[in-house]
Amino acid sequence: MNESLVIEIFNEAFYTSFMVLLPVLGLSLLVGVIISIFQAATSIQEMTLTFVPKILVTALAIIFFLPWMLDKVIALTVKFFTIFVTIVK
Repeated sequence: MNESLVIEIFNEAFYTSFMVLLPVLGLSLLVGVIISIFQAATSIQEMTLTFVPKILVTALAIIFFLPWMLDKVIALTVKFFTIFVTIVK
């Protein structure tokens, strides 16, 4: 196992984790910004107003994107196992 292989493994792991988390975190961020604009426009300063919509959108995003997320993670795991099997031989 050389340095370039280790760098490639870490690079692939970080890229895959970023791509898997991006849709859920992006939607949560978008809902948070929309609710913040709504709170600023209406002068409603209720702290719990942001939590319920963000939790609902996050849960729905996870349910919607879960097959794609699992596909990406399983593909990464299979790739790592094939790399490790070739290294061990």
